[in-house]
Amino acid sequence: MLTNDEKNQLKGIISDSLDKAEEHWKNGGSLLEESITREDSASFKVQSSNIPGHPMVQEDKTIIDEFIALVMDMRDSSNHLTQDLSSKVSRVTRLERIYYETSALLPAVEQTIKFGKGSVTEYLGDGILSFFKVDKDNTHKIIREVYKVATNIMDDTLPIVNDILNERYSLPPLEIGIGLSMSKALVTLMGLRGNKHPKAFGTCVFKATKLSSGKNEILTDEWLKDRWPSSSTGKLRFKSKSIKGMKAYLLERKKV
Repeated sequence: MLTNDEKNQLKGIISDSLDKAEEHWKNGGSLLEESITREDSASFKVQSSNIPGHPMVQEDKTIIDEFIALVMDMRDSSNHLTQDLSSKVSRVTRLERIYYETSALLPAVEQTIKFGKGSVTEYLGDGILSFFKVDKDNTHKIIREVYKVATNIMDDTLPIVNDILNERYSLPPLEIGIGLSMSKALVTLMGLRGNKHPKAFGTCVFKATKLSSGKNEILTDEWLKDRWPSSSTGKLRFKSKSIKGMKAYLLERKKV
């Protein structure tokens, strides 16, 4: 569980993010109802990076490393564009609603991942991609830490976000999915010349993305499940299920 201090940090981050989001929306953000544009930043042959263990990534240097990818995705956000909530239910609807939801959720989840020594490399619209570097001598420790981060997001961060969104805008609670996968990945720069971005390219990214499609569920792949550290307490169990044609395991905590 998160400490009270960590929870208070999250509340401050969420409130600050929503204050800024409201200001941007009032200053013209509502025009996005008609059109959304995106500008990419310039990059060079050597780029600073948020990929753990690789603060700088070079275009001409090949690096292979092992990571656990954690992907968090907000469920059914596209439906929020078509759900015109009654003014009796909420003070915001449609795109403004999604803007506030993501403005609250994504920074809060990123901070929770930082508490666990992981690193977010990308915001994926209504989700995040993050990595935890795995070393041979601390694999079990990292797996436990990633699981702790995932449960903290689900048990603490999401309820805090939902409480604040409900208090400020009377919005219904969000649902999220979390996918976990471990594999080796190629760390490199990708993109057009003069506009390259640091990337960790590996199966863990694609699998974790698929596994994030559950609703308030933490799912892992078979590779990571088989490497999970055993516990004398036996409080965790893996329930097999299929996700988008892939074998997956739902992480369930046994009730005491």
